[in-house]
Amino acid sequence: MRSWLPICLALIVGCGASAEKRPRDKPLIAVIPKAVSHEFWKSVHAGAVHGEQAADVDIIWKGPITESDREMQINLVQDFVAQGVDGICLAPLDSQALSPVVQEAAQAGIPVLIFDSGLSDPAGTISFVATDNYHGGEIAGRHLGELLKGEGQVIVLRQVVGSQSAELREQGCIDVLKKEFPQIEILSSDQYAGDTADKSLVKSQQLLLTYGDQVDGVFTSSQHVATGMLRALEEQGLAGKVKFIGFDPGPELVAALEAGKMHGIVLQDPVRMAELAVTTMADHIRGKKVEPRIATGEALATPENMHTPEIQRLLKPEMKD
Repeated sequence: MRSWLPICLALIVGCGASAEKRPRDKPLIAVIPKAVSHEFWKSVHAGAVHGEQAADVDIIWKGPITESDREMQINLVQDFVAQGVDGICLAPLDSQALSPVVQEAAQAGIPVLIFDSGLSDPAGTISFVATDNYHGGEIAGRHLGELLKGEGQVIVLRQVVGSQSAELREQGCIDVLKKEFPQIEILSSDQYAGDTADKSLVKSQQLLLTYGDQVDGVFTSSQHVATGMLRALEEQGLAGKVKFIGFDPGPELVAALEAGKMHGIVLQDPVRMAELAVTTMADHIRGKKVEPRIATGEALATPENMHTPEIQRLLKPEMKD
């Protein structure tokens, strides 16, 4: 005869009862990134460790391999609720798909802080720690428009459906181009690169096959999307000729900026973002008041300023394997 006890326990947690929290020497905080394989998330990991040390807490770092496994993120949140952690810091892969499970965690008595990318419904969350991604997109669009002197044709290659941070960057760029540079034509803004550089390469190849003899400028909204586009531009002999702005650095992209194959990279501060996420959650757990929105800043790296100390720090952030 099958035991009814596990089923009942699952129903209790699912119905919003408080999760059982074990006595601990330090608060235990789960940190769930969008992925663990990309350079950006390795820098986020480094920041989370800094936060762990600064706030005198313990963290558990766990996330999907790539930025497409929504089900794994959902399962991780549910698993950490069942474990009774003291708090969860989450960078949601999908602004809609993660909202219900975050609310379930809050109902179970587990505070949730959102970082990097927002939720469509932030109910039940204690704070949002992130770059102003829309403003970052505006920075990219304005720089691209100025490089093109207000004329030309551009491609905006999107990342993945549902990623609020990427969507805000893309929209910020498009809005600035339309408003401030009306003579610039957007050739394509409805194509998605996917969650890896290899998938981005394929989509970029397709776009350049269609528009390669017309395109004057390109914007990509994340590091792996930019990497795929860079490789496609190099294949077609267009690297350096097409004005190319990316978002988030990586070794290959920094080298391309140095070589004049990229003309700008919008930068955020992943180390500071994650450190603030962990320390803010620790403050909340200890009964301190926390701000509902904490902005972490954005900057633009160009070939002209890339060797300044502050831009170098953001171009080559600390990473943890």
